[in-house]
Amino acid sequence: MRCCIRVVPTVCTVVMADAFSSSSENVIQRQIDVQETTRTPLEALDEFYQIPKTCDFVCQNHFKKVALQFPDELLHDSTAIAAEIERITQAKVFILGDTSYGSCCVDEVAAEHVGADCMVHYGRACLSPSKRLPLMYVFEKASIDLDKCNSAFRELYTDKQAHILILYDVRYTHAIGNLVTPLCEDYPNVVLSQLVVEGEQCYSHGRSKSEPDAEKPSIHFGRQLHLKSGLSIEDYNLFYVGQDGPTLRNFMMTWNRCAFSSFDPVTSTGRVESAGVNRALMKRFYAIERAKDANVVGILVGTLGVADYLAIIQRLKEAIRSAGKKSYVFAMGKLNVPKLANFLEIDIFVLISCPENSLLDSSEFYRPVVTPFEMEVACNRNRDWSAEYVTDFRHLLPGGQNYVPLADGQDAHDETDVSLITGALRSNRLNCDHANSSFSSSLVLRNQTLTVANTNSAASFLATRSWRGLEQKLGETPVGKAVEGRRGIAIAYEEEGA
Repeated sequence: MRCCIRVVPTVCTVVMADAFSSSSENVIQRQIDVQETTRTPLEALDEFYQIPKTCDFVCQNHFKKVALQFPDELLHDSTAIAAEIERITQAKVFILGDTSYGSCCVDEVAAEHVGADCMVHYGRACLSPSKRLPLMYVFEKASIDLDKCNSAFRELYTDKQAHILILYDVRYTHAIGNLVTPLCEDYPNVVLSQLVVEGEQCYSHGRSKSEPDAEKPSIHFGRQLHLKSGLSIEDYNLFYVGQDGPTLRNFMMTWNRCAFSSFDPVTSTGRVESAGVNRALMKRFYAIERAKDANVVGILVGTLGVADYLAIIQRLKEAIRSAGKKSYVFAMGKLNVPKLANFLEIDIFVLISCPENSLLDSSEFYRPVVTPFEMEVACNRNRDWSAEYVTDFRHLLPGGQNYVPLADGQDAHDETDVSLITGALRSNRLNCDHANSSFSSSLVLRNQTLTVANTNSAASFLATRSWRGLEQKLGETPVGKAVEGRRGIAIAYEEEGA
């Protein structure tokens, strides 16, 4: 193996020798609390992680370098799995621990760094399509009490003629068939979604029987839906098996007109999902208003593996430019508050990511973070805000089911409205001559109602800051000879004494 991960005990002592002075005998001893994780027994690894199927996948395709991607919660088993796969297949195995973005997405960039021929993705997955490397998914076989799930389903749905669509977290794929079989005897209109990955190799997907009178199935978020002829998904009640999290939130935001219920396998309880989606949609509408008020937009690249991410970047740049706004593209890996706080000149950020990671709670950030759909609503006059909500950015591209062409700039009328946040007049369509030009102008005429808009570049904004980072001061600092500095470590230099 090219990577080895060692699990440390719950409390360990770290000893750091003085690297700056060989004569120093001082060391730092400190206690580090590390959460201990129970490893899966060796005899259960083959079944739990489908090692035989993984080896077949590698051998049948003659792969020589294999990248294994684990989420943090499964890293404790990674070395044992990699050693077994390497022993059986004689292939070089690499462990990808810390992913560049969300662990639910396939990190093809990290795999390409080691020259991998294929990837095996473990644990929870968003099933977003990726096209660079051959891929196999191995879903964690999480435990579930089928009897309690069956009872919760029957308590939630007393009408046995109701049309019900069952969705589930990928970690419960192994058990979902045993759940549906007894339910179909009493509920003839139950439909089970199928897991499917567009264009990729995957040996771990559950399959359900297609309804004889079903229409051609549609695919949403890696799920194939066989709906009854003449019915749409809005005619169904949706039952989700899995914990509350990004997967369920993505489903509820996308199909916000459907009634949702869920069963949590961890607590073995079922519940009717509340009307919190309406509040969430209003928060997203507020974010759209903030995007309309913004003049400078930061495009955050939150994925390098989801198909068509370059196309949506170009699409957003065109939409933002057509609305008279300026845009900058940022690629910074996993997001956090301090990272985005470095760019105060940005009025709002738009995150390009998989559907499950795009709905970011930006309440702690200094600037709002919106989705590509929300930015399109703010910039494209041809798209109106409605109950429809799109989390998959690929649907916004030409050929997608939610594609709407951008408004024609030549036919657009310069109109104004009132910002619902500031109460000030706002132009729906700014004069975009400056956006199409190759140079920046400090002042640009907007229209007859609103006088001017400040479109200074980021460099000009940086010049107005009181602190602009480390200053070079070229030519101002006299040249001097190198002198010997302090010896020791920062906590106790030798000349400082006790």
